[in-house]
Amino acid sequence: MENPEDEKWEADGIINKNPANAMLTKYQTDTDVENAFAELNRYWDALLSKYNVQSENDKVDRMVNIWNQYQCMVTFNMSRSASYYESGIGRGMGFRDSCQDLLGFVHLIPDRARERIIDIASTQFQDGSAYHQYQPLTKKGNSDIGSGFNDDPLWLIAGTSAYVRETGDTSILTQMVPFDNDDSVAAPLMEHLKRSLDYIITHKGPHNLPLIGRADWNDCLNLNCFSAHPGESFQTFGPSEGPVAESVFIAGMFVKYGEEYAQLAELMDMPEEAARARAEVAAMNEAILKDGWDGDWFVRAYDAYSHKVGSKECEEGQIYIEPQGFCVLAGVGVSEGLAEKALNSVKEKLDTDYGIMLLHPAYTKYHLELGEVSSYPPGYKENAGIFCHNNPWISIAETVIGRGNRAFEIYKKTCPAYVEEISEIHRTEPYVYSQMIAGRDAKFHGEAKNSWLTGTAAWTFVNVSQYILGVSPTHTGLSINPCVPKGFGDFTLTRKFREGTYTIEVKNPNNVEKGVQSMTVDGTTVDGCIIPYENGKRNYHVVVIMG
Repeated sequence: MENPEDEKWEADGIINKNPANAMLTKYQTDTDVENAFAELNRYWDALLSKYNVQSENDKVDRMVNIWNQYQCMVTFNMSRSASYYESGIGRGMGFRDSCQDLLGFVHLIPDRARERIIDIASTQFQDGSAYHQYQPLTKKGNSDIGSGFNDDPLWLIAGTSAYVRETGDTSILTQMVPFDNDDSVAAPLMEHLKRSLDYIITHKGPHNLPLIGRADWNDCLNLNCFSAHPGESFQTFGPSEGPVAESVFIAGMFVKYGEEYAQLAELMDMPEEAARARAEVAAMNEAILKDGWDGDWFVRAYDAYSHKVGSKECEEGQIYIEPQGFCVLAGVGVSEGLAEKALNSVKEKLDTDYGIMLLHPAYTKYHLELGEVSSYPPGYKENAGIFCHNNPWISIAETVIGRGNRAFEIYKKTCPAYVEEISEIHRTEPYVYSQMIAGRDAKFHGEAKNSWLTGTAAWTFVNVSQYILGVSPTHTGLSINPCVPKGFGDFTLTRKFREGTYTIEVKNPNNVEKGVQSMTVDGTTVDGCIIPYENGKRNYHVVVIMG
């Protein structure tokens, strides 16, 4: 604990220990300790009971009911600012990291999720861009890193949309929030989201795809950096404005979160704004199909010379994982048959026994025009390592096209409960997710690193809870649409949503991978997959028949 500034000292040179002593008096006897431990158990039982599954698969039950949600709470508390691996005080909280972490804990602690959204939005600039990192105690942006990571603005829409869908609380959208912590230029959160969207709209390159800036989700894909000497930070060296390098990944993000922004606009009775957003989404979708498709998979980016990155035209780094996952989970190329081709290419080119690699083939020499991604040894980190964070994107994408077998196969490869059997290879805790696993080109293929504080926790929980088990919040109620492997069996799921508790029985008599044949709520047949939300209703009994 830390004493307030005016209570730090009893006298000159004597620390005020009174608060510490008061804490110690709570645990003087065995009974005191046992009671405190019982209280802690009750806290976690109540928290983790908000999403609970009982299936025929004990590994899934263990991860979903306990460890995955627990790790999501750890990432909420610490983001990436304190770990065994990362430096602490200099890094702070990531704008992108914190928004993504929120996806995994918003159902557990929605009130604190709301606070986190306001903190994050308060570091945004008036043009819609944002500090890439901020300090959790001061809530101020880290000026040493600054901004220019052009995926950041869209993650604010993602986190806010998840909160509103979970809670139904649209009042957050009217709350006044400062820009760059300056209350004199505060605006409603909805205006912050509009500027996030508009930042992408006004920052496009020659192919009408979003400009990448310093980098996107892949901090090591530095297409505008051109760092030629040690000491020139890939994160800050070179311009973030001006060059024409473009990101197909951000384009896929825009399609998904642009639609979610449009839905928020509709909730706020802004039909013209919703229509404007959807028109921009449609234009971005067309830009991806026109210049973001390489024949068998989605291009990763265009560099500062407008040369393709992640293409058959490249000698190395011909295919990247990120756009294959995010474009498909956003729905890009699904009706055209391109999504299936992209995911088949992922399996052919990127898949390994221990997970899906970030890219292939690995870079074997430094590429000035690509930056840090080509500086790592082959098979490690972003250079063809297995980034566990974006493996769930591919699994989710597989559920979008209805392939439950493949979605679950991907889920298992990075799931701690399954890799426990190869702990001598994996070498991190068999109950929490790691950031990365050494790829096929690495000396120690299959060895994991950077456990605990990783966005893998949130995205994997989103994957297994909302897409594989198929229970996801919408603005109008809970959607039930599982996508499971053959032989998964029936399962029962308890989900607390807003003020209601939902007991959901899923039966799969025909052993299908996806599809809802019928759904009843309290004995009444409901059309479609969404259980209509009823304000004030406390209990729902739902029976879903897959088929």
